[in-house]
Amino acid sequence: MSRPTIRDLAEASGVSVATVNRVLANTGSVSAAKRDKVRMAAEAIGFYGLGAIEARVAAARPRFRFGVLLLQPHRPFYQMVAEAMRAAAAATVGADVEIRIEHLEDLSPQNTAERALALAQDCHAICVTTAVHPLVMQAIETIQAKGVPVFALISQLSATGQVNYVGLDNWKVGRTAGWAISQICKASGKVGILMGNPRYRNQEMNETGFRSYFREHAPDFTLLEPLSTFESSAVAQEMTEKLLRDHPDLVGLYVAGGGISGALVALKNSDRAGKLVMVGYELMDNTRRALMDGTLTFVIAHPLRRIADEVTAAMIHAVTTRREPANHTSIIPFEIYTRENI
Repeated sequence: MSRPTIRDLAEASGVSVATVNRVLANTGSVSAAKRDKVRMAAEAIGFYGLGAIEARVAAARPRFRFGVLLLQPHRPFYQMVAEAMRAAAAATVGADVEIRIEHLEDLSPQNTAERALALAQDCHAICVTTAVHPLVMQAIETIQAKGVPVFALISQLSATGQVNYVGLDNWKVGRTAGWAISQICKASGKVGILMGNPRYRNQEMNETGFRSYFREHAPDFTLLEPLSTFESSAVAQEMTEKLLRDHPDLVGLYVAGGGISGALVALKNSDRAGKLVMVGYELMDNTRRALMDGTLTFVIAHPLRRIADEVTAAMIHAVTTRREPANHTSIIPFEIYTRENI
């Protein structure tokens, strides 16, 4: 059999001979979609110039470098976020995406602002998980003024849409946590709340939604004042031990922010594991085990790969269209886990 010709390739790919010639010679304007059509057809019919076509297609693909600023590297959740972002970049069709991920060990506003500014200098767009603070917001405004799109990831930074956001509707998250505790508890009583840091807007909305549900539907419960864990497992353990010690009639515990590992340790070390309703976040190794042994009752989780895909696509769109003002908000439905569906 004779080897396939350029005309055969044009017919197989559904484009003109002229378009195939432009792809082969890397001249003229050919859309990425048509280049991919020619490449796939060349592979299917065994076209002799497949290597050259693949090289032309690769050379024509747009290239982006995106920065991701996350919280501490030792926290399993943020390791999972980083893994999801890398996977989303690798799976991007029609563009080559390089992901630069930095974890913040020092969560101070000054350090966060400095790292965001430095990351933005070498990236087309960045996404950040951070607390709201004037120093951080000033840095983000500076970055945006230079034409670099900024996306808030996981925790919203602006209620008015001034900073793009991809994540959950945390008010609904809080109300769902309230529903779970009020419905699962066998009797009303005291409910403890742990927050990492109220400057994280997602945690603030978690608590607001949580309280709003009880006010509306379960007023017989007593919600205690939230205790801050400062995003530390050790502090969360200490605060949980204090709640258990000070409130022997505690019936529920809501971990609305960082530190669930410490809260689980404290509860497991007590004689009350499985006796009170505990709601927390993210399906990780430790929360999965806690669900299975009954220490943890209910988990609300981010669908991380979906979030990563969404923010990656949104950054590409923002860079290629240069929309102003920034107002991209994507609310992703959350996942719910109990011991019966993991």
